[in-house]
Amino acid sequence: MEKIKESPNAGTFYPAERKELKKLIKSFSENSKNYYEVSTRAVIVPHAALVHSGRIAYEGICQIDKSVENVFIIAPSHKVEFEGLALLASEKWKTPLGNVKINQEICLDMVEKFGADYNTEAFENEYSIEVLLPLIQTALKDANIVPILVGRERPDGIEKVIAEYYGDTSNAFVISSDLSHFLNNADSRKVDLITADMIETGNILHFRYEQACNAIAIAGLVQYVNRNKYSLIRIDMSNSSVTTGDANRVVGYGSWFLYEGSKNEFIEKYYSKYILNLVRTVIESAIDKTDVTINYAQILDEQGACFITLEQDDKLRGCIGSIIAHQPLINDIIEHSRNAAFNDRRFEPVTKEDLKNLKVSVSVLNPPRRIGFSTEADLLDKITPDKDGIIIKDGKHQALYLPSVWDEISDKKEFLDTLKMKAGFAPDYFSPTFEAYKFDTLSIKE
Repeated sequence: MEKIKESPNAGTFYPAERKELKKLIKSFSENSKNYYEVSTRAVIVPHAALVHSGRIAYEGICQIDKSVENVFIIAPSHKVEFEGLALLASEKWKTPLGNVKINQEICLDMVEKFGADYNTEAFENEYSIEVLLPLIQTALKDANIVPILVGRERPDGIEKVIAEYYGDTSNAFVISSDLSHFLNNADSRKVDLITADMIETGNILHFRYEQACNAIAIAGLVQYVNRNKYSLIRIDMSNSSVTTGDANRVVGYGSWFLYEGSKNEFIEKYYSKYILNLVRTVIESAIDKTDVTINYAQILDEQGACFITLEQDDKLRGCIGSIIAHQPLINDIIEHSRNAAFNDRRFEPVTKEDLKNLKVSVSVLNPPRRIGFSTEADLLDKITPDKDGIIIKDGKHQALYLPSVWDEISDKKEFLDTLKMKAGFAPDYFSPTFEAYKFDTLSIKE
């Protein structure tokens, strides 16, 4: 006789009646904010009651490739403590939408390879997997599941599980986790944005357990992403105050999907045209003194730094930007579009007539990396023409060249000498406190 896991949280975390549940999930699709037309095999999604976090979770799960056969759901254990990873011995899991098959072949493989244990007690009343099952059943139809609860485990353990099974393209991964818990609305949003930045930059050195209830699994996925030079792209973020109206004690929600490439590669492939049109729209609306309504994908809400360059008749007409990311990329683009057009002191403000012959380019900067060197010759040896943007500084003096400057100055010595002059130094200037940084950029041009 088949062992079937019941769903004790049906009727509390989500509707127990099939028709009502399907209606709720349909509303998620109808109210979707998802702008991405790409598929993935790994996501982070929230697991609160569906009425609160269901739309964000469903959008994340809908990013998963529809051809996958097995969905690993890696979730926290809220009620039972144990060592390592817990598995479920049942053959199927029953929900109001029907039974979901559990891939016991993979579960047995995990027991052998990772020392995972079957733990019925841990799964008995746990909701962190159960609440996602109707969404998976709706979005992925006949996919099997591999339900995994995380006990006392390290991120390395989660990373190893993902690394073991991700190579098989029939497998996908859902990291089930809410974000901050029970802060007021303002503090919750502040903490969750810090968490988002850590996830999106891969810098989880100071990631803390209290930032997310499944921080271990999130960190494990981020480590896997970092090791393979992939990216985690934001789908959406919110918190419970939106649905409950209570801004005093909220829970944060966020969803991300794995992209097998860098964030800038993703932006270049899918959003180059959008960004160039945005720059023109911002400049034109400022000239016409009209408001502009902007709809954009959440990836542009991630922290980013850019330079906006304007040219007219093949001559520079304005160039202003940020060196270090300090605000959402969408805001940086809008701010510096206006600054390059109207606030570059070297040029008169752009006019309506100028727009006809204006060419736009946008450079999205990757974080600068300090160059270690002992002499100027050593520094020059570590600069790569046509690739590196360079920042130099000493005391209060600082200057930057974008990689695009190599189109005009191909000689490394001349490149550095003129950059020194831009900073206010003599071409032969050098000192023990002289600093240099290099960076590369995503260059989007008309």
